[in-house]
Amino acid sequence: MRSASAFLLLAAGLLCASALPLAQPEKRVVHVAPIEGVIDLGLAPFVRRAIDEAASAGAAALVLEVNTFGGRVDAAVQIRDALLDSRVKTIAYVNKRAISAGALISLAAEHLVMTGGATIGAATPVQAGQPGGAAQPVQEKTVSYVRKEFRATAESRKRPPLLAEAMVDADVAIRGVIEKGKLLTLTTDEALKHKLADFRADTLESALERLGLGGAELRRVAPNWAENVVRFLTHPVVSSLLISVAMLGILIELRSPGFGVPGSFGVGSLALFLWGHWLVQLAGWEELLLALGGVALLALELFVIPGFGVAGVLGVLAMLAALVLSMLGPGDTPQFIMTTAARVVFALLLALIASLVLLRFMPRLPLGRRLILQTGLASAQGYASAPESDRSWLGKQGRASSPLHPAGIAEIEGQRVDVVSDGELIDAGRLIEVIRVDGNRIVVRRTTQSTKSNEEE
Repeated sequence: MRSASAFLLLAAGLLCASALPLAQPEKRVVHVAPIEGVIDLGLAPFVRRAIDEAASAGAAALVLEVNTFGGRVDAAVQIRDALLDSRVKTIAYVNKRAISAGALISLAAEHLVMTGGATIGAATPVQAGQPGGAAQPVQEKTVSYVRKEFRATAESRKRPPLLAEAMVDADVAIRGVIEKGKLLTLTTDEALKHKLADFRADTLESALERLGLGGAELRRVAPNWAENVVRFLTHPVVSSLLISVAMLGILIELRSPGFGVPGSFGVGSLALFLWGHWLVQLAGWEELLLALGGVALLALELFVIPGFGVAGVLGVLAMLAALVLSMLGPGDTPQFIMTTAARVVFALLLALIASLVLLRFMPRLPLGRRLILQTGLASAQGYASAPESDRSWLGKQGRASSPLHPAGIAEIEGQRVDVVSDGELIDAGRLIEVIRVDGNRIVVRRTTQSTKSNEEE
């Protein structure tokens, strides 16, 4: 009887278990982020966000799909540090090429996979030359620094460190691999042979299959609009253009009264430049305070102090210093700093020339006619020009009959005339010359030339 009861309970349990749905294993997720185009400082925040999102979502891995000719070394170093500190498994999938800065990023990933026909290497640091010119080699100090960054990255991922160094420094020779005087670039087969890459995979899915992540759900991560805007604003060409527009607007505003459209464009361009470089951690509080101090000094020159003096010069220098410092990163050499300063000064000179041209030809342009007051002061409205008798004195010379402080009396061609000096104090008996007639005012200045009437006397 007891055995029968036990049998019935076992049967009931089996029936209940069969009625319950089978627990489905949770599907693994792999995040995929592209590393393409120019490696710039706007790319580093995107990679950090991709790593954080993959870790927060519990992703099995983050794949960096690399296809780049390189870019800024400081940007690659920021991405390298983020990959080495990553809490999620990272995979560099070199799809075609990982050159220069792209090689450092690929070496920093936990796994390095290459497609057929891909290349990796050629990472010697160079600096941009003059506009339109070729890139120039950097100092040995910079080459040494980048070489050690590559070596340390390879060591941390258990990859051959000499291969990494040979990608940067042409003085590194490896028997049977690369001779002295040449930079190392490896194809897929060569990278596999020398154990730099883990394996070859012609598709991302096959690479994940080899890594035990076959069938994982792929979630593509792309730069958001803010990151795209930052990358656009920090692009070297766009940065130079923003500097030129900022300087152009401010210079035009300095040469015209009030504060209008040119000043707004200038301050707006300066704000965009600093904002973009602030987000990529090039500009800090020091640069922002320098720029704000420069704007304040220029505003003081515009609205408080007439002319262009010490405050204006200090304002321009403060803004130039802020712009130069905002384009420099850690590890920049004195040569690179001088080149950056030259670019900013060149942008300032270009803006100065453009401002002179615009101020000369703006009144003739349709837009300029809208910005410049063209209203005439008609006599029907109570305005009158200088009388014809007064305008006849223009260019004539005479002698001050009384001190001109600044108004007084002068004798011109035997007639006593009420005159006003052009801002200076003129003693009685001094020779004067009529330089202009403003309404009923005859404006004179001191001269050393003798008049005909004086010679006759």
